[in-house]
This record gives sequence, C-alpha cells and structure tokens, in this order.
Amino acid sequence: MIEGSCHCGSARWTLAELPKSVNACNCTACRRYGVLWAYGYEGRNIAVSGETVPYVRGDSLSFNFCPKCGGVTHWRALQPDNEGRRRIAVNLRMTEPGPIAHLPVDHFDGLDKWEHLPKDGRCVRDLWF
Repeated sequence: MIEGSCHCGSARWTLAELPKSVNACNCTACRRYGVLWAYGYEGRNIAVSGETVPYVRGDSLSFNFCPKCGGVTHWRALQPDNEGRRRIAVNLRMTEPGPIAHLPVDHFDGLDKWEHLPKDGRCVRDLWF
C-alpha cells in the first residue's frame, strides 16, 4: 500500500498496491496540474479522505484539490461504469518519491490524439530528480 497527501496533510489517499506504471497526460488540465496518475476504483483499491473541492470538467470527471493548500489529490469519474464501479485516479506526486522512483512513465496524448504514446524508457526518477 502507498499513501499520499496534499501539502498541508488535510486531504489524503491510499492506493492498495504499487502500480506497474504511472501515467503522464498532456491534456489541457493535466499538463497545467503537473500530475502523475495511478488508476483504480473508488472503494476497491483507492480510498480518499479529508475535504476536497471538485473542479468539474465537462460531464465525465472532476479534479479534486485541497481547499486549504490547493494540492490536486485525485480525479474522480462523475458516473459509475456499467459494473457500478467509479473510476478514480490519484496524483502520485502526493506521495514520497522513493517507493515510486523506479516506476515507468506512460505518456498519454490527451490533447490531440487521445492515445498512448510509445514508451521512451523514462521512469518517475527521471522526472523528479
């Protein structure tokens, strides 16, 4: 399990297992937030606690941030999927870098093509250090 929190510690998340990779997206929101995402389902492998404020983008998801320090902690699907699960992703930049430094970064073109880009061999360590 890994845990993360906003800068002031008011908003927190837990992820049941270490992901196999992280996602960096270049859409208009993600590139501004500078986030690295790990995905799952609310109440299944991801839990969020503490107060957050949503910024609803379109009709599919909300970006959630701490109202005290402004840190983006997660995004959350507005509607459950066909199996009743609610998709959620946590911002891995809110955890300690050591345990995730080795994880490969998957780049996603959310701006133009809405597709995964070829792997380039970079990992979280290459982006943070």
